[in-house]
Amino acid sequence: MSCPTGEPPPAVRHVALEAVGSTNDEAFQLARAGASGITLVTAVSQGSGRGRMGRAWASPPGNFYGSFLVTPAGPGARLSDIAFVAALAAAETCRAVLPADRRIEIKWPNDILVEGAKVCGILTETEAAPDGLRHVVSGIGINVATDPTDAPYAVTALARHAAVTVATVRELLSQRFACWYGVWLADGFAPVRAAWTAVAIGAGRPIQVRLGAEVLEGGFGGIDIDGALLLDAAAGRRRIVAGDVMLRTR
Repeated sequence: MSCPTGEPPPAVRHVALEAVGSTNDEAFQLARAGASGITLVTAVSQGSGRGRMGRAWASPPGNFYGSFLVTPAGPGARLSDIAFVAALAAAETCRAVLPADRRIEIKWPNDILVEGAKVCGILTETEAAPDGLRHVVSGIGINVATDPTDAPYAVTALARHAAVTVATVRELLSQRFACWYGVWLADGFAPVRAAWTAVAIGAGRPIQVRLGAEVLEGGFGGIDIDGALLLDAAAGRRRIVAGDVMLRTR
């Protein structure tokens, strides 16, 4: 796949590690030491991998664990956009290695689904930098060889659908992330949003959104210009900036 702009993607520095606590934490350490541009930190395994809201992320060898460290263009850059760049890159990576008849979707805000089962999760975090910008790290975990046996939802691994290696996933993901990050730097969130929407679960798909103790139900209405979820509920459209989304049967 070529880059949408037709231009070469930005360079990505790769730091390969063995067993670490968290690739996100390792990436932030590199940021504090002065890393610039795009850096991808990968590890064979993680002892303290984490997902959104502090959830543990099982990280045995055989899967992809990596974190992209980027420095946005300026203090006013919308850092949440990077999460959508990462999700789009991960979805396109899965598309590139799986058979064409496999259904690949993005579920807001950060899950990649193959045939309705989660294959990838993403955690994007930020940290203040002395120069007024912010370090942004987007951690991506992709089930390549195995998937967790105790997940409370449907999960899968790429190996259940095709023969694929972690090295291939890393190479493709690095290229796709760099491409879409370059698009975002040049043209902002609009083209990223359009491409993300084209891969997302379909409009009107029944979903349930958990906001702490509150549970909302309705149809998926897409995302707005800021990346917030639009929920078409019985009482009208609602804008949601944070929450857990579960797919429902009709």
